[in-house]
Amino acid sequence: MEQTTAQPKKTIKGVVVSDKMDKTAVVSVTRFVKHPKYGKYFKITKKYKAHDEGNMAKVGDRVEIFETRPRSKDKRFEIAAK
Repeated sequence: MEQTTAQPKKTIKGVVVSDKMDKTAVVSVTRFVKHPKYGKYFKITKKYKAHDEGNMAKVGDRVEIFETRPRSKDKRFEIAAK
């Protein structure tokens, strides 16, 4: 029987932009990307829905989220405990 090695969980840092849903927070993640041809760096922002079991995250909090099993249609991340 072949043993598979688990991939490390992807972690991302971002800012909570919405906490209106129950047990879910929307986290905005910003990153700088270099344009392949012109070399200019520009900002890309992406929003992730993250599971927040205790509804602890509030708008404006800096949080770290990590990849987890799919919890719903959109939720694939979970907020790391502070």
